[in-house]
Amino acid sequence: MDGVSEQARDRDSSFAKALFTGRLQEEMVFPYPRPERAELRRVEQLITDGREFLDTYYDPQRVEEQRWVGDDIIKGLGERGLLGLYISPEYGGQGLSQTGYCRVMEEFGGYDSSLSVVMGVHQSIGCKPIHLFGSAEQQARYLPDLAAGRKLAGFALTEPGAGSDAYHITTRAERQSDGSWLLNGEKRWIGNGGRDVLCVFARSEQGHVALIVEGGFDGVDAAERHDTLGLRGNDLRRVRFRDVRVPAENLLGEPGDGFRIAMHTLNNGRMSLGTGVVGGAKRLVEQAIVHTTEREQFGRPLADFELVEDKVGWMVSYLYGLESMSYLTTGLVDSGVEDYSVESAMAKVAATEYMWYAVNRVFQLAGGEAYMGGSPLAKTLRDTRVFPIFEGANDVLSAFIALSGLKAVSEEVSDLQHLSLSDPLRSLGTIADYVVGRLARGVRPDRLEAAHPTLRRQAGQVADQVGQLRDTAEKLLRLYGDDVQARQRQQKRIAAAASDIYAQVATISRTTALFADQGVEASGQERYIATSFCNRAAARVGAQFDRVDDNDDPDVHSIARLAYNRRGYSPRLF
Repeated sequence: MDGVSEQARDRDSSFAKALFTGRLQEEMVFPYPRPERAELRRVEQLITDGREFLDTYYDPQRVEEQRWVGDDIIKGLGERGLLGLYISPEYGGQGLSQTGYCRVMEEFGGYDSSLSVVMGVHQSIGCKPIHLFGSAEQQARYLPDLAAGRKLAGFALTEPGAGSDAYHITTRAERQSDGSWLLNGEKRWIGNGGRDVLCVFARSEQGHVALIVEGGFDGVDAAERHDTLGLRGNDLRRVRFRDVRVPAENLLGEPGDGFRIAMHTLNNGRMSLGTGVVGGAKRLVEQAIVHTTEREQFGRPLADFELVEDKVGWMVSYLYGLESMSYLTTGLVDSGVEDYSVESAMAKVAATEYMWYAVNRVFQLAGGEAYMGGSPLAKTLRDTRVFPIFEGANDVLSAFIALSGLKAVSEEVSDLQHLSLSDPLRSLGTIADYVVGRLARGVRPDRLEAAHPTLRRQAGQVADQVGQLRDTAEKLLRLYGDDVQARQRQQKRIAAAASDIYAQVATISRTTALFADQGVEASGQERYIATSFCNRAAARVGAQFDRVDDNDDPDVHSIARLAYNRRGYSPRLF
């Protein structure tokens, strides 16, 4: 391959970014990652303890009415070791791997979305900056109380004028002569915002900074709670900082590290959101099956009708692929891969898009009962609608996935190396002038040689799709040049294609490992689920590639602009 550097060939580079360049780094994803047996036993015990406690004491309806999961619940979960899952045992935590942590978080997702979000805010993004970037002194000071549930943590990044564009936050931190920081500004939509410990991100003369702010500091005002459509048990606050003096020893990392800390934390946190969705979706499937097998219409159970089978079959098949992708991603983290930003974004987008459509399908199956105000499905519908929005809006993450892949291609092709994509996490960036030309070379894609022979067809499809992805990425760079950062329709197409390719690889790897353990015949159900998912995903990938060249983007652009100009829908009926 022209212009491929040794760094690009490094095994520890991003698997997903490499897909855009035509490489299937098989050794990174085969065999399918699995935690050590000792950790699996510990995880199962934690899940058992959590289930026994929640089955006894947790009432989702009470949480909905009281608008908080309950201090007694927090205390009980903390006593059972469920609030410091990845924190080192040195500080009272469980020391779980990323996979072990996400497996337990999956259980929270199956119980209640509010509980899952409160636990996720605390552990996935609240404690995480201290765990990853805190000094030994900071960790010793904060992590024991956070792991035990004596304190709850939050993550304060979003502002009224800075949501997806988090780089341009306006909260300010001014360094004082004694080394402390004077913090002023406002954050909104902050989970656990009225609680004990916040990791706050601000701008300073030295660059972005990350500060540990305690709720009891003078000048911290979290009195205003947001009223939300769903997730009623999540304590979501507007937090204002007025001349809050933050001690010098509460700076995380160095001045200028703040934005990197925020993005790394969110990359990490998106994985538990994905596995939380897996837990919630499993519960949805169970609800759908109970209803459709017990409810009869026209003299037979709903489950016997083909259109009902279609909905249930789709949910199970897609969930298998999503679960495979989510835990492949956590396995990559556990293996020491440092760059998993694209994989975690793919998992978050796929999970939250799937959950929304799955909820609507089960809602349809349940009929009028689901529409009643007190129904569990009505609550689920309200709770999960925000999932495609928070921890990175899905449209923004799709752009990030695409631009990260395009950047990888531009850096590897010799006559495109003069192009320069800026950091996709910071902005969409610019690309320098370019030379338009034909694709000068073909790339023979890598093959998934480790795939089980039963999955040979699916493995071959994936290899061909990786070649198409690479060619399409280069074509877009050559076609649009410095305008590629504005072509969000095209970005979404190749991001969706790449995500489906990654999900197929994960599914093939997982199922290959299952066949090796149990044999094909004993794993018959998984065989059909896996091949169905891969075949449908391959069809979606093909459709996305077709739309790159055959689309009505100019028409859609004109229609939207006309609607903007006329302030609404204007075509005449008569």
